[in-house]
Amino acid sequence: MASTHGAEVLVASNRGPVSYESRPDGALHARRGGGGLVSGLSAIGPDANAVWVCAALGDGDREAVRRAGGGLLPAEDTGGQHVRMLGIDPDVHAEAYNGIANSVLWFVHHMLYQTPLEPIFDAGFRRQWAAYQAYNHAFAEALAEEAAEGASVLIQDYHLALAPRMLRQLRPDLRIGHFSHTPWAPPDYFRLLPDDIAAELLTGILGADRAAFLTHRWADAFTDCCHAVLGPGIPSGTRIGVHGLGADADFLRERAHRDDVAERMAALRAEIGEGRKAVVRVDRTELSKNIVRGLLAYRQLLEDHPEWRERVVHLAFAYPSRQDLAVYREYTAEVRQYAEEINSTFGTPDWKPVVLHVKDDFARSLAAYRLADVALVNPIRDGMNLVAKEVPVVSDEGCVLVLSREAGAYEELGEDAIVVNPYDIGGTARALHEGLSMAPGERAERSKRLAAAATALPPTRWFLDQLQALQE
Repeated sequence: MASTHGAEVLVASNRGPVSYESRPDGALHARRGGGGLVSGLSAIGPDANAVWVCAALGDGDREAVRRAGGGLLPAEDTGGQHVRMLGIDPDVHAEAYNGIANSVLWFVHHMLYQTPLEPIFDAGFRRQWAAYQAYNHAFAEALAEEAAEGASVLIQDYHLALAPRMLRQLRPDLRIGHFSHTPWAPPDYFRLLPDDIAAELLTGILGADRAAFLTHRWADAFTDCCHAVLGPGIPSGTRIGVHGLGADADFLRERAHRDDVAERMAALRAEIGEGRKAVVRVDRTELSKNIVRGLLAYRQLLEDHPEWRERVVHLAFAYPSRQDLAVYREYTAEVRQYAEEINSTFGTPDWKPVVLHVKDDFARSLAAYRLADVALVNPIRDGMNLVAKEVPVVSDEGCVLVLSREAGAYEELGEDAIVVNPYDIGGTARALHEGLSMAPGERAERSKRLAAAATALPPTRWFLDQLQALQE
């Protein structure tokens, strides 16, 4: 297949660096996003001849694709980056994204199924799987069209697990990498999937020259699955890599000291009350984040240590996620219910034990980071968890990190965190007590070491390291 634009470096991901909103007058408003991939791609410079391939996620995006004639988006909308957005049929995208990626693959890798009742792999699942295949093939075709001879292609995440093999079949000349931002399930759990689907997912990623992961644990789980499902060895010759995405210290520290963050700090201090400590969590209401057990552990703290009543406030920021799925709406409602129950049981006229915010506000999140005495990061399972890395970087006085051993960040931060079993309510309550009781000097020293480990591989270096490893 011949190249259309001859890009030397390509990135593929479900969500791109720009999204569009249709205005009532028919105009399109472009909003640029952030994150590690955006930082990384900008690090290679405007002359790198790079193209980002992504999916149109809404009506505004699809209209932008139509106006661009299926080609590259206007450079003024994308900050000068070359972006090709794919107008995949909305029904196909919904079946692939919600039906397979978020309701099957996410659940498998985070080990979230209630196995007496789910999963059920029936004819409906097979229909959704066909959509997932079509979605991946659309990406493979677009990458094949955009790539120059011998170009480097970095394909991102569980949404696009089949694309490396498909692209390899279209363009065997390319250097292809795949990066998994989630955990990888161990073989016994991964094999909940039908045998042919499990094999197709693995061989899809093994179509890449290099498959990379956030931690050694997830990389080892992937190779274990290959051996269990496909047989000993990795016959494709695919190399396995590990790149632990770190926090962007320069950006975070600069952003955390702007005026809007200072305003929100003042508002949060008023909500906390004079002289009280703050236990902070910042998460999406994602099932794997374990917010309900975090609230139960905080409740246990107040029961077991009444001396903390009226002396501590739990700032719980639980920003809605995937609300188009019923199970996520139900989980968000449960988070609200538990917060209200704690407040009704322990609250006084002058003290609200839990301050829950559900509207996403990045400036407020940074304000909470700066105020945190203890950061609670207790996921059931997490590929990395950047919040665990960001809070120590931004904290004004240094904070104690209470960290789940099931977070990818544990591999780098476990030595200076208070580590918990995310299912153990009593153990997490004791960890909160230990964190709140820690002497300021020890807290500051731990926080300094946490920040150093958290920023060891910032987003630009993380991206460039993968690119270099692929090109060697």
